Amino acid sequence: MSSSIHIKDQLGRPLHFEKVPQRIVSLVPSITELLVDLGLADYLVGRTLFCIHPESINKKVRKIGGTKTLKIEQIQQLQPDLIIANKEENTASQIATLAAEFTVYISEINTIEASYQFIQAMGNVLGVNDAANAIIVQHQQIIASVNQRYANPIKVAYLIWKAPYMAVAANTFIDDMLKKSGMVNVFAHANSRYPKTSIAELNNKNIDLLLLSSEPFPFKEKHILEMQAEGLNIPCVLVDGEHFSWYGSRLLHVQAQFIASLTQIKSML
Repeated sequence: MSSSIHIKDQLGRPLHFEKVPQRIVSLVPSITELLVDLGLADYLVGRTLFCIHPESINKKVRKIGGTKTLKIEQIQQLQPDLIIANKEENTASQIATLAAEFTVYISEINTIEASYQFIQAMGNVLGVNDAANAIIVQHQQIIASVNQRYANPIKVAYLIWKAPYMAVAANTFIDDMLKKSGMVNVFAHANSRYPKTSIAELNNKNIDLLLLSSEPFPFKEKHILEMQAEGLNIPCVLVDGEHFSWYGSRLLHVQAQFIASLTQIKSML
C-alpha cells in the first residue's frame, strides 16, 4: 500500500490505515475462509472455534473463543492491527471492548451484494484487489447459473432452530440466497428476521417444501420424523446451512454440492 487508506466499515464507522495490516484476527468463520482464499493465510493470527475452513488453518492459527464468547485477553495478547467482526454473529459489548484498543472492521452482510461490497473493501485494505475481484466474478457466475425462474415459484420456509421452531425472514443473507436460487420465502414479510413458528402455522402457510438447515440447529432425518409425528404434512428436505448462510467464498468450494441440493429440491416438487 503506497499511501494511507480511509474507509468506512459496513456500519459506517470510519477506519484509517497507514499500511497493509499484517496481523489479522477474524471473528467470523466465513470471513476466515475468505481471507485464506484472498491469499492472506499468513496474516491470520487469530480465529474462532467455528472457523474450520480451510482445514489447513486449524493447527496454524490460534483459537480465541467462540463467535459470541470471545477470549478478549487472548486477542489482546495477539496485538492485531485489524480485527474483522460481524454485527449479527458477534456480541456488541465484546466488539466495543476490542474497538477501544484495536482497529475493528464490522461487517453487516444481509445480501449477496453486501457480501461483494465487503470483499471489495477487504481487497482494498489488504492490497489484494485482483484476488477480491476474481472471487466476486466467480461467485456471480455461480449465482447466475442457479438463478432460475419457474412458471410456478417454489414456496419454501427455511428453518434454523427447533424448540421453538424458528424460520428466516427478509433482511437476511439466507433469504437473499433463496431468492437468487429461484425460491419464494413464505416468511419474508414476518415482523422478525427470525420468526418463531409452529407445526400448525407451517401447515397453514401453503408451503411447497420445508428446508431444514444443518446450522445453527443440526436438523437430521430423525427430526423430520418427529415433526411428522407432530402433524407436519409438508415435504421436507435437509440442506447444508453453509451453502445458504456463509457469505464470502464458500460457494466457490461447494458449487457442485449446492447445485445438487437445488436439483434435489426441484425434484421433490
